[in-house]
Amino acid sequence: MSQYRFNKYNIMWLFIMFDLPVVTKKQRKAATRFRNNLLKNGFVMMQYSIYIKHCPSYENVCTYIRKVENFLEDEGQVTALMITDKQYAGMQVFYGAEKSLKKPKMSMQLELF
Repeated sequence: MSQYRFNKYNIMWLFIMFDLPVVTKKQRKAATRFRNNLLKNGFVMMQYSIYIKHCPSYENVCTYIRKVENFLEDEGQVTALMITDKQYAGMQVFYGAEKSLKKPKMSMQLELF
């Protein structure tokens, strides 16, 4: 582990994408509970059904995937996607008809040693 250093290839981003039914009151409550669980676990809403979390390692990503799996409901589809920090930095986001390119807000990394 002493050889391990945080870098753009070891740090991961976890995307949780979901399509949950919201027709009945019970389904709406379940979908809200799912979203709230994501927020309680440090995920940030990127789009309405896409939440992301910055993770320091692959092992940490696996831990959060298991957590998400534990609060799944009976209906709907949930997809987990992990990418490296390097891949995330290459993302392009367009807003409206202007097609203006805006980079996503990156979290700061602090190296102590």
